[in-house]
Amino acid sequence: MLAIIGGSGLYALDELGVVAEHDIDTPFGKPSAPVIEGKAFGSSVLFLPRHGRNHEFLPSEVNYRANIYALKKLGATTILSISASGSLQEEIAPGDLALASQYFDHTRGKREASFFGEGVTAHISTAAPTCPVLSADVLKAAKEFDITLHSDKTYACVEGPRLGTKAESNFLRGAAGCDIVGMTNVPEAFLAREAQMGYVTLAIATDYDCWREDPDEHVSVEAVFAVYFENIGKIKQLILKLLENGISKTPNNIRTALTGAVMTPDERLSDTQKEWLNVLRA
Repeated sequence: MLAIIGGSGLYALDELGVVAEHDIDTPFGKPSAPVIEGKAFGSSVLFLPRHGRNHEFLPSEVNYRANIYALKKLGATTILSISASGSLQEEIAPGDLALASQYFDHTRGKREASFFGEGVTAHISTAAPTCPVLSADVLKAAKEFDITLHSDKTYACVEGPRLGTKAESNFLRGAAGCDIVGMTNVPEAFLAREAQMGYVTLAIATDYDCWREDPDEHVSVEAVFAVYFENIGKIKQLILKLLENGISKTPNNIRTALTGAVMTPDERLSDTQKEWLNVLRA
């Protein structure tokens, strides 16, 4: 089942026929908001607004572990992350969509980055952190609507909440080789892999960050939301086409990512640890 995490400006998907609303607790706390379960074209889908229904959580305040755990617990096998981002490359113009295949972590350690720790040890591989099958599904849907969609891009995740400096922007697009920049998809992408779920970022470029010389082109919150809301229609259009086409099966290497990665023997785990680990392993 597909889960959609909505970013800035996407707090609901009214196009889905709502089946249920799940207000649940997790061993890692409460998710950002109740999870909406809906249906479209006969397919079940989950929706969760990352920042809360009223955008009450800053990027470093989002409970990423609770969000991912809740979606896994409710049966999601793959996640489409909708995210506003700044473009670090000329060819990705404001209003364009981009799919990330790699992530560069430029956060500052304020976020709980893993389900593991406190007696449960595991080390997963994140060399290829996104799901190629879900990416292909999204590309197919975009092609059917003739939507400009850049693929195989690198997403830089910064701490926020402040917008970046010009020096940081130039570093990310230069030395780090990044194409888009945002504040939320790390540790989200890596937690999804720990939960053996597919994950893909569908980013909408809202600006050129601040690497261009013209100060009128530097990012501002006002400009971000103006471009985002101007283009939100094609994001929803793409999502509905994706559901109409159907979601392909998540590859086995993702669905078994914890095999051989967990180092702590089961007999050393508490009942509580076994319970949440079994959810991730499911």
